[in-house]
Amino acid sequence: MADVVSKEIRSRMMASIRGKDTKPEMLVRQALTTAGVRYRLHRKDLPGAPDLVMASRRAVIFVHGCFWHRHKGCRYVKLPSSNVDFWRAKLDRNVERDRKVVDELIAAGWRILIVWECAIRRGANSDLQRLIMSWLESSERNAEIPALIEFVDINGQ
Repeated sequence: MADVVSKEIRSRMMASIRGKDTKPEMLVRQALTTAGVRYRLHRKDLPGAPDLVMASRRAVIFVHGCFWHRHKGCRYVKLPSSNVDFWRAKLDRNVERDRKVVDELIAAGWRILIVWECAIRRGANSDLQRLIMSWLESSERNAEIPALIEFVDINGQ
């Protein structure tokens, strides 16, 4: 199926999609700031330039969009109906890059929390803050917050 808009319009649309300072990321940052947690943004010296870095805690947080990072089982993940081969390859590369980044950070001794966009979409920012702080203060190595529920270990352990 051909794209329904011209290449120029599609290019402009894609260029407007933000990679930093997204609304979900801003909500996570607000939750940490309110809790008094100090962090740095997008440290380029770390694999994947994590969205938030708490170096003193050896912890990083990624705020992932469910569509772009292919959140398994999420209702916000749907392959576009046009240009399917392009999108499948692009999104598969994103997932593979995410996996590689997580492996590199783990090997370097970092703790990783992935906060999925769907967890934030459902509201309850106080729950979001509570879950993030609970993880930061725990000994849990690597976890996800998929939908404002308790942690899911990203390593299957």
